[in-house]
This record gives sequence, C-alpha cells and structure tokens, in this order.
Amino acid sequence: MSAPASPRWRWRWPAAPALTVLILAAAALPPADAALALPGAVGPARLASIPARYLTWYRDAARTCPGLSWEVLAGIGTMESDNGRSTARGVHKGRNRKGAEGPMQFEPATFAEYAVRADPSRTLTPYDPADAIFSAARMLCADGAAGGSPAGLRQAIFAYNHACWYVRDVLAIATRYTAAARTHRHAREHRHHRQHRHRQHRHRQHRRHHQHRQQHRHRQHHHWRRHRRQSRRVRTC
Repeated sequence: MSAPASPRWRWRWPAAPALTVLILAAAALPPADAALALPGAVGPARLASIPARYLTWYRDAARTCPGLSWEVLAGIGTMESDNGRSTARGVHKGRNRKGAEGPMQFEPATFAEYAVRADPSRTLTPYDPADAIFSAARMLCADGAAGGSPAGLRQAIFAYNHACWYVRDVLAIATRYTAAARTHRHAREHRHHRQHRHRQHRHRQHRRHHQHRQQHRHRQHHHWRRHRRQSRRVRTC
C-alpha cells in the first residue's frame, strides 16, 4: 500500500492569503519621505496650519529682537507643542517628566528669568501662549539671536535646548516656514496684480463705452439739427 499524500504538499495554496496580508500591510506603511519628515514640519502649502493667533504672536515677538525671525520662533513652537495643539502633559497644565511647562516648554527657573507679560491685564504664566512666546523671544535674543547671524541663531537655539539635532530640526522647520511665507506672498502679489489689471481693463472698457455713448449722442444731436434745419426750409417755401 502506498503512503498517503503529504498534507504539506496538498495544501500549498493557502499561502496566497498570507502574501495578500503582507502586501496590504506594506501598502499601509507611510511613504519613505513621510517617515523621514521632521516632526511638526510643514510644506509651503500648509503655512495656514499655524493658528492665526500664534502666527500673530510669533511675528510680534520677533519684532522685539532685531535679527530674530518669526520663523525661528515658530520652529521652536512647532517642536515643543505643535503651536499649542499638543495635548501632552505640561503643555496646558502641569509639568512634563523633565519639569517643562507651557506651549514653549519653559523650566520654571528659566521662565522666571526671561518672563515677559505680553498682556498687562492678564496674569503672567508660562501656560499663556503670548507670555511664553514673548519670553522665548527674549531668551533667544539674550543668548545670541540678536543680529540674526547664522552662528548666533544656532547658539541661541542650542541654549534653548542643548541638542544638536534640535538645532537642525528647528532651522529646517524655520526654512520651510520661510519658503511657505514667500510662496504665499508671491501668490498674494500675483493675485493683486491680476485684480489691478482687471480693474484697469474694466476702466478702459468703461471709458470706451462712455466715448461711444458720447459719439452716439453727438451724432444723434447732429442729425436732429440737420433734420430741424431741413424742416424749417420746407415750411418757408
């Protein structure tokens, strides 16, 4: 009697679903570029991802330190709390495991040294985004950002967080924000130019229409005067 067929040989076909599962799992993985993207980094089309209030505070705070760009402040805010959107411990209340507080993640002693009350009518606190951002600008300015030199900015960011990777990531995000702002500005200028050309075109059309109406009225008046003169000559004959 011959030996029964091996089950391993008879049932090879179920391996296909396993292969399908592997393919689907691979398809669900993020693309390589997304995996390598910096945390919190945005492209030019997503400048609006910064909350409007935060964008205003970044710009206003940067003006207090000549040489410090709002993009660098926004880069730090993106790294520390995703511009206030993070729900991690210490962003809106309490402290994280390293003792940092608020959307710009100040240690209490550091905040006490550089604290700025952005709104005199409100209580000074690191959890207030405006206070935190203006205090961060003051700290960066004191640590080398004043003047805007590349070395000074790197020194100031490193003083904010003693890690070289942190400096690289903040500057990379700031560069992306700069590109986004430039693209937005060019688009706005192009839109303004198109609107201006459209207004000029409408003005020329209106002027030509007005001229045509004037000419038409003049011809009508001329014809009316000729007709009146002819009518008078007929009546006097």
